[in-house]
Amino acid sequence: MRYVSLGSGSKGNATLLEHQGRSLLIDCGFSRKTLLQRIELARADAGQLEAVLVTHEHGDHAKGALALCEALDIPLYCSQGTAIRMDWTEHARWRSLTGGDLTRVAGMLVTAVTVPHDAREPLQFVVEAAGLRVGVLSDLGSLTPHVIAAYQGCHGLQLEANHDPEMLRKGPYPPGLQARVAGPYGHLSNAQCAELIRRIDWPGVQYLTAGHISEKNNHPDLVGKALALALAPMARPVHLLAQDQVADWCEF
Repeated sequence: MRYVSLGSGSKGNATLLEHQGRSLLIDCGFSRKTLLQRIELARADAGQLEAVLVTHEHGDHAKGALALCEALDIPLYCSQGTAIRMDWTEHARWRSLTGGDLTRVAGMLVTAVTVPHDAREPLQFVVEAAGLRVGVLSDLGSLTPHVIAAYQGCHGLQLEANHDPEMLRKGPYPPGLQARVAGPYGHLSNAQCAELIRRIDWPGVQYLTAGHISEKNNHPDLVGKALALALAPMARPVHLLAQDQVADWCEF
């Protein structure tokens, strides 16, 4: 099993997961053309892609999903709330997901996890195959007991480390937008990301990738410093995802 970020941040998000020559995509915040180019840059085969899962309706996660599914003749999975906001409910490609659902996609078992974010019915996902467990978790404003429980025991985790509170306070965002980002339905700070790491039991953890790092309200050095202590007991490095770059594969 392996996974790769095809982009992580306000310019677009997409994560590709693969097992035994079959793959699924979580989010498609890029155009169909750009996403296919990024799959090629990752040295992957778009012909192996069997489904797209969308976390919520915001454009940096959803804008290219339906066009990609139509081009590849594959299904699109998301919550009903997301489908309503995107006007997908009558489309033949749409498959409904609800928080707590277990769904077999591309030979992998996907758990849909309800998260607190300012969207209609946002979900995040844990994907399992061959005894391995990968969690993809971004765009949430607070660490609920439900989220912490859902992401226990991951071997790999792609986690949001969006902002540094002091940089956000002194940055260019107006007060209302600052309040949204830092609020309970916004985005995780570096400290919240570190707190989640400390509260998850990961006896077999191999990879932690931190993404959705704000270019205006955060800095990679601050992310690394905040996460270093949390990661120290596991003796595992953190891989920071650049906003608009295809990352390296994390392979188990």
